[in-house]
Amino acid sequence: MTGPLSGSTAVVTGASRGIGRAIALRMAEAGAEVALWARDQNALRMVSSEIVAARGKARAIVVDVTNPDAVNQAADLVRATMPKVRIVVNNAGAVLRKPTETITDAEWKRIMAVNLDGTFYVTRAFVGDLKQTMGRVINISSIAGREGTALLAAYCAAKHGVVGFTRALAEELRTAKVCVNAICPGSVDTAMLREGMPGARPDMTADDVAKLALFLAHVAPEALTGTCIDVFG
Repeated sequence: MTGPLSGSTAVVTGASRGIGRAIALRMAEAGAEVALWARDQNALRMVSSEIVAARGKARAIVVDVTNPDAVNQAADLVRATMPKVRIVVNNAGAVLRKPTETITDAEWKRIMAVNLDGTFYVTRAFVGDLKQTMGRVINISSIAGREGTALLAAYCAAKHGVVGFTRALAEELRTAKVCVNAICPGSVDTAMLREGMPGARPDMTADDVAKLALFLAHVAPEALTGTCIDVFG
């Protein structure tokens, strides 16, 4: 499959379902070889098979983004077996719906680890590569990274952290011409929405978010960096 991203690799975390899967399919359609990262091997293989069936290229890699050693090993594997990394999409996420006073230390740490620490570990692993390719970092935050929502304190705190990290990193990498942006969706029709906000009515599909990610990956100008784009359907 040829396209504007041909000859490059897009790393997509949380690629086994929902927004991550939709973004991976769009990146492959645009010609990128996609490094599919997630913990569910069977689900990753299904996404990889979809891409290959459409004549795209993908590699499924089981990675826990909360483990920095695992992230670094997976990054080394990508560098050794795939084209140069041009795009990193930090999509892996987890949600917790619970009153603040009942959140345990372990639950708080898990939400921070998946949503915020993982974004940092994965980005750090590829910064050197992105400087060489004048690449793009796309962080999937949330409207919860802009506003507060009752019973989602840990998730909101983590996603606010993603927004702050995005803005700081954009300034740090501006002279290297690496664009760093975040997408802050509202209600997306995914399993995570149903878990975090039961009964919520989705504003959009996962593919709506994926289309914006694709725009940020290769159409958006270099001047667009450090932005956090709200998408509410």
